[in-house]
Amino acid sequence: MTQITHHIPDEILLAYAAGTLPHSHAVVVAAHVSMCDTCRAALSAHQAMGGAVLEESASETVSDALRARVFDKLDDTPPPEPAAPRRAGIYPGPVAALLGPDWQAPWKSLGFGVKQAILSEGGEGSLRLLYIPGGRAMPEHGHHGLEMTLVLQGSFSDDEGRFGPGDVEIGHDALEHMPVADPGPDCICLAATDAPLRFKSFVPRLLQPFFRI
Repeated sequence: MTQITHHIPDEILLAYAAGTLPHSHAVVVAAHVSMCDTCRAALSAHQAMGGAVLEESASETVSDALRARVFDKLDDTPPPEPAAPRRAGIYPGPVAALLGPDWQAPWKSLGFGVKQAILSEGGEGSLRLLYIPGGRAMPEHGHHGLEMTLVLQGSFSDDEGRFGPGDVEIGHDALEHMPVADPGPDCICLAATDAPLRFKSFVPRLLQPFFRI
């Protein structure tokens, strides 16, 4: 696999470990961590540190009856844990689980060969796959909130650098860019947003409500 050079920032890993990230961003983190040894190790460290903090926190006395019920439960046969979702082609397990058993993304055309597949959306944000033909540029845009884009296939470039498989770009309020898919394999990305994008051109702004992006 291509060397991963753009990682999940530490504060986002901490939020993921604490369970406070919105679902869409949490899926991007889980997918990246499944591909990146560096961030997987960092996440394990954060989770271990969180466990140590819990162990050091003040304990609460429980009754003898409650303690007895807990130990009775420990003697029961535990239910089998669900199997971890397997990787399906370019899709990491957390993404494949959302695509279902057929592993087919519900692609919808955005024009000029660009396609998207909305995996989830709601009040906390949206999660989608983006398909960008090699050499094709996305409209220039900024962000009203946090956008996280994980490359699954191909690569793209913008003012922030080049992003290949496993790399994550963090789009924040101050970032305005025009990602361009590099020549070669078509670029497929997993993108999570918690607010609509801020397009500069009139036509993308006009079509934005229909594309839900």
